[in-house]
Amino acid sequence: MRMRRAEVQERLRELIDVVAPGDALPSERDLSADLGASRPTVRAAIEELAKEGLLVRRHGRGTFTNPRKISQEVPSTADLPPAEGDWNSELLDFETVPAGARLARRLEVSPADDLFRILRRRLVDGQPMALEEIRLPRAVTPGLTREDVAEGSLYHRLRNRHGVIPAEALQTTEPTVTDATESRLLGVPLHSPALLFERTTRDADGRPIEYARSIYRGDRYRITQHLRFGPHSG
Repeated sequence: MRMRRAEVQERLRELIDVVAPGDALPSERDLSADLGASRPTVRAAIEELAKEGLLVRRHGRGTFTNPRKISQEVPSTADLPPAEGDWNSELLDFETVPAGARLARRLEVSPADDLFRILRRRLVDGQPMALEEIRLPRAVTPGLTREDVAEGSLYHRLRNRHGVIPAEALQTTEPTVTDATESRLLGVPLHSPALLFERTTRDADGRPIEYARSIYRGDRYRITQHLRFGPHSG
């Protein structure tokens, strides 16, 4: 059975994670043979990842991982003020899936370990604003149910129902564009500007308890920061 495009994209993400920035990927022919997928499927998956900024296609030379991104850390706190508007969540999917190599590294579990996969659409004043795809190790929250994640604060439910207390998180934010599924669920044109948030959350013992990947509409979401400048600010 040949792999679907989404499965090929996930395998390519795993490959991107382990090669150096700017390195060449194997040819489409070699990837097709290695992954057991047709060349059109591999090509389409590469195109999607290129639109996300993970890959660069160079005519006559091949496909390369994107050069290293410049990162700047901004001190923050988890006790952030709420965003404007009336926010609600709509549960689109709740299932148990194996971690796989890429997420196993992030969550420090075995690739065969089960994760809860949660897909929620965030609505503001009744309109789609964001998609949240959340992975939780099943061993951390074995009794998690659809009702726990259908609405309200996930962290509140983890604390009060499962005794799992989020303590710190590492989150990155970068620009991206929406793929076909994201565009349909957010009600925007294909390849619309968006903000990609990726977050890994740990408890007080340093154990990873959550990985989240969120896509926010670039035409409706804005982040405002209050900055203080010290005597040595650049």
